[in-house]
Amino acid sequence: MSTLLELSGVSVSFDGFKAINNLSFQIGEPELRAIIGPNGAGKTTFMDIVTGKTKPDEGRIVFGEKNISLIGMSESKIAREGVGRKFQKPTVFEQQTVRENLAMALKNPRGPFEVLFYRKTKLGADRIEALAEQIGLSDELTRVAGELSHGQKQWLEIGMLLAQEPRLLLVDEPAAGMTPAEREKTTSMLVEAAKTRAVVVVEHDMEFVRRLNCKVTVLHEGAVLAEGSLDHVTQNPEVIEVYLGR
Repeated sequence: MSTLLELSGVSVSFDGFKAINNLSFQIGEPELRAIIGPNGAGKTTFMDIVTGKTKPDEGRIVFGEKNISLIGMSESKIAREGVGRKFQKPTVFEQQTVRENLAMALKNPRGPFEVLFYRKTKLGADRIEALAEQIGLSDELTRVAGELSHGQKQWLEIGMLLAQEPRLLLVDEPAAGMTPAEREKTTSMLVEAAKTRAVVVVEHDMEFVRRLNCKVTVLHEGAVLAEGSLDHVTQNPEVIEVYLGR
């Protein structure tokens, strides 16, 4: 497994508060990683920095075999390099069908002509069918996205990100607001996606993290406090004090 993303010595302050403090982190490809930590630990800022939404004050962030620096790169350019991000609240095109949502997200030429005639390609249609199966929405392709349940909308958004074929997928609290059955399905989906790419899941729900059965990074005050299996990190006295003891 080769390293896909590496952050070293990254810091960022907001009005004197260090949201990220000399953070070093790396993930391979393929790999599934969970990031946990108390509120204010820097989890969201970490994702903002990797996706170009926030520029760090210092440190380096390199991506891919050529060690491309992501610092100073625009959010859209970072997305084109292969970094996809799913926010907590699902953002899908409510008025469009599931099929249309997936079609718009496919990694294709983006001109108006191509968008108008996307249905014409067999390859695109096959890819949409495969994605729909992957996210458990094969039977919902003709449904308008606005009619889907909260969990189904989350899956559709994951499908739309997978349609862009990212090498790194950042997923923010996917289990929030889901039924137990939906959470189980989401677990399988993320585990499956991580067989061919790097997937980072930021999550509060420890039961969900346990089911992911992957390496866990614990953030505290903008730095890595502990790393390892969930059992390993939850037995760490410092982790117990700052996180589990609350």
